[in-house]
Formats: sequence, C-alpha cells, structure tokens
Amino acid sequence: MSPPLLQVNDLKKHFPVSKGLFGRKSEWVYAVDGVSFEIARGETLSLVGESGCGKSTVGRAILRLFDITSGQVILDGQRIDDAHPSTMRQMRRRVQVVFQDPFSSLNPRMRVRDILAEPIRNFGLAKSAEDLEVRVTALMDTVRLPREALNRRPHEFSGGQRQRIGIARALAAEPELIVCDEAVSALDVSVKAQIVNLLQDLQQKFGLALLFISHDLAIVEHMTHRVAVMYLGKIVEVAPRREIFAAPRHPYTKALLSAVPLPEPGAQRNPIILGGDVPSPINPPSGCRFHTRCPYVFDRCRTEEPQLRAAEGDQWVACHLDALPAG
Repeated sequence: MSPPLLQVNDLKKHFPVSKGLFGRKSEWVYAVDGVSFEIARGETLSLVGESGCGKSTVGRAILRLFDITSGQVILDGQRIDDAHPSTMRQMRRRVQVVFQDPFSSLNPRMRVRDILAEPIRNFGLAKSAEDLEVRVTALMDTVRLPREALNRRPHEFSGGQRQRIGIARALAAEPELIVCDEAVSALDVSVKAQIVNLLQDLQQKFGLALLFISHDLAIVEHMTHRVAVMYLGKIVEVAPRREIFAAPRHPYTKALLSAVPLPEPGAQRNPIILGGDVPSPINPPSGCRFHTRCPYVFDRCRTEEPQLRAAEGDQWVACHLDALPAG
C-alpha cells in the first residue's frame, strides 16, 4: 500500500485571547485540539461539521497560513509544519487552495490573464512567453471559460465564473492537493452542482487529491470518498462515504445526517434535535466534548475523553457508547 500524500498527526491550533486593559493573553481558543487524518493520492476527504467546529482552521494550518501550536503536517513523507522557507516554496506549489468567496480571493485590479499567469511565473513553470500564453489559455479551456474573457477583470464575472477562475489559478501551479475551503457554499444551487462536477472531472484528469471542507452534507455525499466529522475542535468519526451515510455511529454524526433533506418528494425523515448550544471553544467541556448535548450521555462521558478507535469495517469513532459490549 502506497504511503498517503498528506498525513496530519495530532494537529493543535490554539489562538490567544487578549483581556484586560493592557491586552494580556489570559485565555486560549482551542480551535483545533488534536486532529489526525490522512489523504491518499487522488482521494477526496471531506471535513464536515457545524460552523465554528475548526474545520477551516485545519485547512489553513495545513497551508501554513499561520504557525500551528503542536502536531505534525507531513506532505509526501516530509514534514512541512516546521519547514524552512525554501522548502515551503516547493510545498506551496504542490498544495493549493480554493477559498469560499471567489470575489474577495481575486485581485480586482488584475485581469484574468495576469491572475492565472502569476503562479506560473512565480514557480518558473513556463519556458517562454509563448509557453506562458499556451498555459493560460489551456487553463481557461480546462475550467470551461471562454478564452476571450482573459482580458476581463473579476467584477465582470458571475460568482460561479469567478470560482472557476479561482480553480484555474489553483491548477496553474500544477498541484497534487487542493484545499477547497467551503468552495461552493456561497454559490446558487445549480451553480454548486456545476462546480462540484468540474472538481470531480479535474480530479480524474489530473489525479488530484482534495480536502473538501464543507457543512453541506448533500454536496459531500455526491463527491467525496471519505468523510471526517468534526465537533468543537476534534474529529469524532471518520468513514468511507457509503458507510457514514448508511450507518453513522457517533450520535453527533447521526444528528447531522438527520437534518439533510431527502431527494425523494414526500419522503419523511425524523430529524434529531440536539439540546443546548455548542459550548465555547475557550472553555470546552471535560470528557467527551459532545456530552452536554448528547441524548445518550452517561457518567463516563462526562469525565473521560473518548479516543478515535476502529469500529466495524473502515469506520473510526470517538464515542464511549460505541465501546460498550453488545447487550
């Protein structure tokens, strides 16, 4: 079995909170607090959960948009979380990102031609000016935009077209992994489907790996290979797509899936209503972080933190209930 393209080991990112007159840092936001997973070459891993669970922070930590608190991020066998700037330059070519808002992520003063040419120039991928032009026009063809649009600026495009430009810019660096941080959440439903289909086609064509960060489980079910479910800075369940949508094991995963609309007209689903609010990441609960909202909570949940452990098949779950003997 080939080694994973990306391996994340016990990743933690704690942000300081300034308090008091002089801004002393007396508290921490435990945004990501011990997350581990792997992504194989050509695989899509979807990271899902409620807003504020830390999934976007995981993506940005992998991209080294900030330093992590502890843990390891390993790309193709090489640690990149503490890498030298010269190593990071090569890493940034191999790992690209598509952000949520396609308008704010594109420079409004630059024409599309220059937006796409910039990463090609930065990483020295073009042999000549003619080669650069060939690459830029090929990128427009790849994301299904007209070549004559190369001289237009971002504000002249629709939201879906701007996201295609963002995808083309990511592809310009010839990456192996693309982090899609809520890449379709700001788009209309019909446009979402087009962008998801485009990403799947590009994955097959170029052998890309995708970290697809989303809260939209209907989209996730359509495009992913595996799903990792996050709650309050931790992963509570990891499983292949079919297993997690057919037989979720963690109570939080069951609640999330129960809220997904069914595609059949008139079909009924009984949503699981969770009590209480999501606890603050500044002061997370002891034991299992979900125990304050879990309908199956018992004493052990309040005091002992469950570890992610193998369940049936390829499912992994962090739940004391799952560890109880049958009967």
